[in-house]
Amino acid sequence: MSSHTTSTASVTAKTLLRIALGAVLVSHGSQKLFGAFGGGGIEGTAQGMHAMGFRPAKRNTVLAGIGEAGSGAALALGLATPIAGAGAATTMGVASSVHTPNGFFNADGGFEFPAFLGFSAAMFALGGPGPVSLDHATRHVFDRPWVRAVALAAIPVAIAVQVAQRRKALASDAAASDDADGGVTPA
Repeated sequence: MSSHTTSTASVTAKTLLRIALGAVLVSHGSQKLFGAFGGGGIEGTAQGMHAMGFRPAKRNTVLAGIGEAGSGAALALGLATPIAGAGAATTMGVASSVHTPNGFFNADGGFEFPAFLGFSAAMFALGGPGPVSLDHATRHVFDRPWVRAVALAAIPVAIAVQVAQRRKALASDAAASDDADGGVTPA
């Protein structure tokens, strides 16, 4: 196999993977934002987000939907890839934290699927979109090494902030429930 064939195959593979990842993220975000593909839309998803400890639920629903659909669309296009990858990785990192108590495997409600999507998005934030992309067509105006570094550094910070806010809300809910029960836990 010639180096040109290998290079062409590598570019094609990277492009197809980026587009497929973007499409999966767009579809999941569309469930939250628009109720597409059997999703709950903003209202239905916000109810679930509230139960999971995300406050305010509607704002977090919209942010999660944009984190998936918006970042997914930008990834599929290869536009502002470091920022899009970081947005998707952050959203999927927070989703993974919700699924962690269920173990690893997706079949059991575990974190396998969101973690893989987040990791994949972070790899595009790190490695760029490839030559078949809007970033390449715009001479990488939104895909500079410093943008990649800042975007990657922001991922764990943003995840930590969201997870801490969620834990605080859940602890507050538990304390309110204990107060309402007179401090007695039902048997």
